[in-house]
Amino acid sequence: MILDSRPEIKDRLAIIAGSGLLPLHVAEAARRHGENPFIIALANESDRDWSDFENTTLGIGNFKAISSLFRNAGIGRVVLSGAVRRRPDWRDIKPTLKSLARVPSVLRTLLSGGDDAVLKMAIELIETNGARVIGVQDIVPELLATVGPLGGREPGAEDQADIEIAEAAAIALGHLDVGQGAVAVGGRVVALEGPEGTDAMLERVARLKADGRISARRRGVLVKLCKPQQDVRADLPSIGPSTIAHAAAAGLAGVAVEAGRALVLERAELIAAADKAGLFVIGVDRASLRGRS
Repeated sequence: MILDSRPEIKDRLAIIAGSGLLPLHVAEAARRHGENPFIIALANESDRDWSDFENTTLGIGNFKAISSLFRNAGIGRVVLSGAVRRRPDWRDIKPTLKSLARVPSVLRTLLSGGDDAVLKMAIELIETNGARVIGVQDIVPELLATVGPLGGREPGAEDQADIEIAEAAAIALGHLDVGQGAVAVGGRVVALEGPEGTDAMLERVARLKADGRISARRRGVLVKLCKPQQDVRADLPSIGPSTIAHAAAAGLAGVAVEAGRALVLERAELIAAADKAGLFVIGVDRASLRGRS
């Protein structure tokens, strides 16, 4: 770990990095925007090489060390990015004096709360320790999905019907604080996203089609939306080239995401992959969802 000791840094950006490519995309984009991000790689979660950035590795529940780092490195803003596969054990929780009184409620949330509840708790604890949490979109707004087709294809009438059905399912799923994605094929919901994530859900759809449990003659769509109650500073739905590869393997016609509140990673590569596979990718105007949320 190399700490930047320049005393004039009072509002430096830190990225708390879980697994996957998203934290690296955010860090590189932040650097292009003139930021000098400090990476807090989550122990047993982060799977990228951070040697090109100032960084340290800390446990997800070690708020005492995180608070000390904020002071020493002049951290004033924090972005939460990447997947977290496991929740911290109670033995991993190392609170500061300021957050000590919150420990009982933290443990209850870890044991019984949904993902959104856990994220909100993490945001509150981080801000209790002197930094403010901001969204990925505040640093790299160009990653957000835009309204309309992102590539060269558009959904047909049957695809549009599947989008609407999967949207309704994703909204209902979000109200339960379970997941952000749903797949509809031929006018019915065939898969809902759980803790396994989007790619694993699409692999399940591919197996169901191969086994004849879902008609292979109908293509279907994947829809990913923010949860209705979601704090948009963390865990925005995202898609990347791997999403397209898995959607193609599942025989889907395309992917729809919430415009303005979903992230498109490696956009050029994603669009090229979708066009090559004959899939549409479309950003859905969130205003059209309000009546159903």
